[in-house]
Amino acid sequence: MSHAVAAIHAATKPEFYAVLNRRLAAILEGERDWICNLATTSALLMQTLPDLNWAGFYLLKGDELVLGPFQGKVACMRIKVGHGVCGTAAVRCATVVVRDVHEFPGHIACDSASRSELVVPLLVDGILLGVLDLDSPNLTRFDDEDARGLEQTVARLLHASDIAG
Repeated sequence: MSHAVAAIHAATKPEFYAVLNRRLAAILEGERDWICNLATTSALLMQTLPDLNWAGFYLLKGDELVLGPFQGKVACMRIKVGHGVCGTAAVRCATVVVRDVHEFPGHIACDSASRSELVVPLLVDGILLGVLDLDSPNLTRFDDEDARGLEQTVARLLHASDIAG
């Protein structure tokens, strides 16, 4: 089945994310495969969110986040938990919004064009499975409204997926 992705026209970020998350739910309907849903979600985010240069997932394996499905340039393949923005979000089990990556101590520059970043943990019953990572070439691309909208995106993704361990 083909899913054409049209632009989302919304007056506010909450409206934008409401439409995005309804689209995601419709696209994932009937598909429960975890990896397939991660890949589809990263593609949808890259196609619909403006000013991104990377959208994807890192999955927790031991004490590392290992590169999963993504859209964008070749990326860091392994990130130690506690290192960089992704590793910090993993340790905190909380979303991290970085308006300027050059001001984030220990930032890992997988792509030197990235200027801001947003990372949302993937949590099921309080257990960390990985993170959603979004990068932008623009300073201050992400804010708290993006964080809330993308936390809802992750919740929909996790609800729609059979998590394989």
